Amino acid sequence: MFADRDGRLYFAPYTFGPIRPLTPGFGSCASPALSPDESGVAFVHTYEGRDVLAYTRLEGEVWPKILACGADFYMQPCWSPDGRALAWVEWKHPNMPWDGSRLVAAEFDPDIETPVSLWFVDGSAEVATFQPVFSPDGNYLAYLRNRGEWDELVVVDLANGEQHELVKDRSMLPPAWVQGMRTIAWAPSSDGLYFLENQQARTRLNKVELASGQITPLPTEQFTHIEQISVSPEGEVALIAQSPELPPEIWRLQGNTLQLVASNQPNLAETGWAPQPQPVSWQSSDGATVYGTYYAPTSPNCTAEGLPPLIVYVHGGPTSQVSVGFSLDRLFFTSRGYAFLEVNYRGSTGFGRAYREALRHNWGRLDLQDTVEGAQAMVALGLADPRKLVVKGGSAGGFTVLNALIHYPGFFKAGLCSYGVSNLFTLAMDTHKFEAHYNDFLVGKLPEAAERFQEWSPEYHADQIRDPLAIFQGSADKVVPPEQSERIVERLRANRVPHVYRLYEGEGHGFRKAETLVDYYQTAERFLREHVIYNVSKGAS
Repeated sequence: MFADRDGRLYFAPYTFGPIRPLTPGFGSCASPALSPDESGVAFVHTYEGRDVLAYTRLEGEVWPKILACGADFYMQPCWSPDGRALAWVEWKHPNMPWDGSRLVAAEFDPDIETPVSLWFVDGSAEVATFQPVFSPDGNYLAYLRNRGEWDELVVVDLANGEQHELVKDRSMLPPAWVQGMRTIAWAPSSDGLYFLENQQARTRLNKVELASGQITPLPTEQFTHIEQISVSPEGEVALIAQSPELPPEIWRLQGNTLQLVASNQPNLAETGWAPQPQPVSWQSSDGATVYGTYYAPTSPNCTAEGLPPLIVYVHGGPTSQVSVGFSLDRLFFTSRGYAFLEVNYRGSTGFGRAYREALRHNWGRLDLQDTVEGAQAMVALGLADPRKLVVKGGSAGGFTVLNALIHYPGFFKAGLCSYGVSNLFTLAMDTHKFEAHYNDFLVGKLPEAAERFQEWSPEYHADQIRDPLAIFQGSADKVVPPEQSERIVERLRANRVPHVYRLYEGEGHGFRKAETLVDYYQTAERFLREHVIYNVSKGAS
């Protein structure tokens, strides 16, 4: 089964046969979960701004039924092994799912294909829950929970309802930006669970025993980022894994033996092209510890003298992180002589709840401060040329790029901004449902926070930009519409600031087409050569 771009749910048989639609042609479907007897599927459906949890038969010949409604969002439906229970996560505005959500379960009557009772399992407006999964023997329900600084792996005994915190005080719950994320999985014998742990932008795979709570790290040290784990009935663990020199690949772990299953990009190990990650941290001017990863310029064919130019990369979200993993974007620049600093500014995930929530009502201030001070720290460490600093980012990262050039003129030699947020007012009014109240947390509620909205909206201060800026935008972007970029471009043109603007037809929030990517990198490289590499008139202060 799969949800197509047209919004419908489809069934594609493994053997020869036609692909059949399972749902009507309106709205959009996500997160399909096949019932154990393969007679039906539960899924999330969205239509005209309303989300529901729905069910339809696999033959697709009857109208789907609504299983649950009333919440603003649903995700991660899962079945019990006997098909007589369902569990899912739901939440309401103004929350994002990592702020607080509810884990709900229901008894399902397969004869009438309807829930006959519901019960609340866990969660609240301040407690986040994530990825419920029933044990293969049907005796337990496991899930992730965050109610404090760190996360918990919780197991519920379905016979008596008792909760047991099997794993505590670790970073395990990722921000649920999309449906279908999997970070925990039961062993087929129901005596333990596999789980992914985030250790300061690196991911580790562990197994915990249900009876003793003993945690065993599994032999995946060659990878720095792992996702989407799944366990077969025979106990083999499938995972998508990567590292700075290994592209995302599908691997199978059986016992202590890893086997490559599928890959579609070249392995850069031992080629000399992949830079090695160097964890770095620095003290901010207000006393906080900030984290990042530094990559030196790397090429098997070239050497250089002196300090390298530095690209400071600001991730999007902003409730996200830039993990230590494979990045063609990073490789493009490090292979051409640039050092690359990936900043996990305050507000990033994986460093505890207090670190993430430090950005509350501080978006535009702390992300910018940590980005600038991260560049200063690399200069102080002798890892970058202070005359050749570049700031780069997209979406929320692009917002920081614009503010960096506005509030720290001359510090960065140039900026690379992709679909950057420039007006917080219009973003709040025009963005999609999922992020409709995101700014309530990041900036504050309107109208009370109007002053902060204006202070940190780059559009209102774009006349202060004097450093060269390249802007890249998709014409079909619904998250950050083209108008956000074009308002900035208007001021750059009026003030004769060196700039490049590329509007890519048909591209959305992120670029996919090969011709777009080729033009993007060719344009960025030419732009940096002209305004950074061959222009050393100004330096950082």
